Amino acid sequence: MLFRAVQGREKRTEITYSDLTRELERDNIAGVEIVTEERRVAGEFRSAVRVAGRDIREFRANLPLEDPGPLVARLEQRGVPIRAAPAGPSWLAILISAAPWLLLGGFWFLIMRQVRLGNQRALSFGQMGARPVASEQPKVTFADVAGAEEAKAELQEVIDFLKDPARFHRVGGRLPKGVLLVGPPGTGKTLLARAVAGEAGVAFFSISGSDFVELFVGVGAARVRSLFEQGKANTPCIIFIDELDAVGRQRGVGLGGVHEEREQTLNQLLVELDGFQPTEGVVVLSATNRPDVLDPALLRPGRFDRQIIVELPDIRAREKILGVHARKIRLADDVDLATIARGTPGLSGADLANLVNEAALFAARRDKERADRRDFEDAKDKVMLGVERRSVILSPEDRRLAAYHEAGHALVNLLIPGLDPVHKVTIVPRGRALGITFALPEEDRRSYTRAYILGRLAVAYGGRAAEELVFGSDRITTGAASDFQQATELARRMVTQFGMSEVVGPITVVEHPELAPFGRDVVQRYEVSQHTAELVDCEVRRIAQEAYTRAIDLIRAHRRTLDALATRLLERETLERAEVEAIVAGRIPEPAHAA
Repeated sequence: MLFRAVQGREKRTEITYSDLTRELERDNIAGVEIVTEERRVAGEFRSAVRVAGRDIREFRANLPLEDPGPLVARLEQRGVPIRAAPAGPSWLAILISAAPWLLLGGFWFLIMRQVRLGNQRALSFGQMGARPVASEQPKVTFADVAGAEEAKAELQEVIDFLKDPARFHRVGGRLPKGVLLVGPPGTGKTLLARAVAGEAGVAFFSISGSDFVELFVGVGAARVRSLFEQGKANTPCIIFIDELDAVGRQRGVGLGGVHEEREQTLNQLLVELDGFQPTEGVVVLSATNRPDVLDPALLRPGRFDRQIIVELPDIRAREKILGVHARKIRLADDVDLATIARGTPGLSGADLANLVNEAALFAARRDKERADRRDFEDAKDKVMLGVERRSVILSPEDRRLAAYHEAGHALVNLLIPGLDPVHKVTIVPRGRALGITFALPEEDRRSYTRAYILGRLAVAYGGRAAEELVFGSDRITTGAASDFQQATELARRMVTQFGMSEVVGPITVVEHPELAPFGRDVVQRYEVSQHTAELVDCEVRRIAQEAYTRAIDLIRAHRRTLDALATRLLERETLERAEVEAIVAGRIPEPAHAA
């Protein structure tokens, strides 16, 4: 009767070890069960004992000692039946014993999951992952694209066709299947494509040309098919392929799997462009800054038969672009966007957006509420000249060398008529240069005269000429290395491209031999004879030497002005246009301690 409820010992009433020994002394223990591993004893009284207000017959108690020997001896002395019971399995033991099986099961689950995902990828590897512009995103319209008026006017036809194609079909007209946007980086080609979709209110699928090209054969062609199927299923729509040159390069110019795959992808693209009709409402827009490397078959009528040039913005376009980006920041009253646009020739729309953002950052660093003229001037210098490196500490001798070097550039620039005026001269290190003389045109230039180019060559040599006259030929420095590189390249272009050499004549000269493209005749070919190449070298050397002599003569004739500019630079570190022109004109007295 004692052991019939062994399995239910956890339901017995808990008593203290003292109560247990007291009842043992009274000979009131009928029998016990001892679990040594758990240091626990359970049993049954001969007669009921009152505990916690109720009478109990069955009990359990914890042993205070690990060794139950003394208790067992006392129980045997009283003749109490004793039974040893095994400890029940603990959760920790169960977990430890099951851990290897759990790890094995988890590892198997991961393997099967990867296999399943791999199968899904294999089935969808050739599908095109074009990125549709979500309808909830803010729409881009032509109001967000400043400048590029000619490009917007040509793209307006695409918009009108997508809105009302029946108007064109009535007179038998058809829209070009492909429209290619060509222009330098940062001019807003992608933004224009999105604006066309925003104006027309149609679906817009954007993808990069590099997304087509894969190492695995056939994947690129399959993705092209998938892309056009996706477009046809969402007509009317615009498919935009950015960086078309990544997939549309001329065929037959390489060996290997990647080149073969790219060419097969291009072939499929050509087939797809021929395979749909203009009436289907799918317009393919593409953008590139390398139209010279595109395959001719891609540009023929019926494919990308309309090319829209997106040039760098002129002064009026730059002012409009600055106005678009300036709406996003708080401007002070002294900011004149027209003046900033006049002083940023050659900057693209992306550069101008960066300039406005840098001006806002300068204002924030200076704890201002609004970006003012000084912030924009500093931002313009940072974008166009590089970041100031005030941490670079120059020795007095290096500062003096840099001051005369930059003064030589500025002086020659001001003494030669017809050149762009000097905007700023500084000996504060910027980027990799220890000093900069920066000239800005007063208006956008579309072409350059021979006199202007020769003047620019003389300005490039003005820094070295000043060093040699002031410090002697033994103390000239390496600071003119970049000047020589630019001057040599410009002189060579005068001879080989611009036809400005009487000796070589008005021809284009391709001097350097090049390896014929792989896949054709593998031979070296020369575009000019050895004699012509020697003439080119002689002419380049003559033009460069004459420019250097001209710079030497100008600086020697105005040595006192050179000293005044250098001394002022050492005092102020940075001179603006007005101060430089005043020193050269003699309106600022020359320093008494001029070298």
